[in-house]
Amino acid sequence: MRFRAALFSAAALSAVVSSVASAAEPQLPVRVVVVTTFEIGKDSGDVPGEFQTWVEKLPLSQELAAPGTDHGLMRYNPDLQVLGVVTGEGPEHMASAMTALVLDPRFDLRKTYFVLAGIGGIDPKFGSVGSAVWAPRVINGGLAHLIDAREIPKSWPDGFTPVMGATPTDKPTPPLHSQWGDMAYTLDPALVSWAYGLTRDVALQDTDGLRASRERYRGYAHAQKPPRVMLGDTLSSETFWIGARMNAWAERWVAYWTEGKGVFATTAEEDVGFMQALTAQARAGRVDINRVLILRTASNYDMPPPGKSAADLLAEEAHESGFSGFLPSLDAAYQVGSVVVRELAMHWGKYRDAAPKGN
Repeated sequence: MRFRAALFSAAALSAVVSSVASAAEPQLPVRVVVVTTFEIGKDSGDVPGEFQTWVEKLPLSQELAAPGTDHGLMRYNPDLQVLGVVTGEGPEHMASAMTALVLDPRFDLRKTYFVLAGIGGIDPKFGSVGSAVWAPRVINGGLAHLIDAREIPKSWPDGFTPVMGATPTDKPTPPLHSQWGDMAYTLDPALVSWAYGLTRDVALQDTDGLRASRERYRGYAHAQKPPRVMLGDTLSSETFWIGARMNAWAERWVAYWTEGKGVFATTAEEDVGFMQALTAQARAGRVDINRVLILRTASNYDMPPPGKSAADLLAEEAHESGFSGFLPSLDAAYQVGSVVVRELAMHWGKYRDAAPKGN
């Protein structure tokens, strides 16, 4: 009995200590989390990555430790109550960073909005470099069966088949890997529509470099238009693929997993990890999955212009800073994304308990 009493007293004491500690360290209020995937050097004052423009212009002046993340630091704007994070590139870095953030006791994120603002490739059949694209859907381009190109049956369009599927066009689409699936995620349509409507007329940077880049894509009407804000689905794959044949696969893969409803627009690495992590945390009641947005801005085309090979294009753009639209795409991510972030943060009384809805 004495032993049991001692255990109870220890447990009670621990609870009191924990309660006091919590009271001494109140949680930081967070209205919006801005999610970026990489920074090249410092967070400000040098060659920018995805994070730097947000740090300098929003601004995000207050530094916070970010344990469990590749970058190690987060940034915070106490007036707007906006938190900015750098997750690291790839779906694994993204998933681990988002999980660490949501489980961090410094934050209560149950009513928080998440805006992933990153660069990516764009299908020249869909749009042009420098453009900004809100994603209604994320399709998993990394989980598949694959047959080597030298062994693909002649009747197949490519070597990819769904896991649990034996042909590229198995019907119905297999239910992977749980009752929720993890091959295609649909973001809240009303929220995506609202974000697009709020930003569709934002003027995006157009440069001599962008004009020269799109001029090469003769025969691709959408690739030759000036940068603009659009709606289109993103295909998420850790493998950085390039070329006309892979682009054809991407178009088919998006159509397959969305049952013909999706439109392939942009390429990205991290978005499936972003959605997987937040979907899991939403099931635990820690976040609201209907408060999630993804904005991809086009730093490069995902296939070469007429007269060039895939290897030619890869040689031109082997480094991210050499992408034809690298700096304009970073600018577009902030110019478009910050409109939404500021609207949510500055009118929190309106959006705290009821998410905005578009037409």
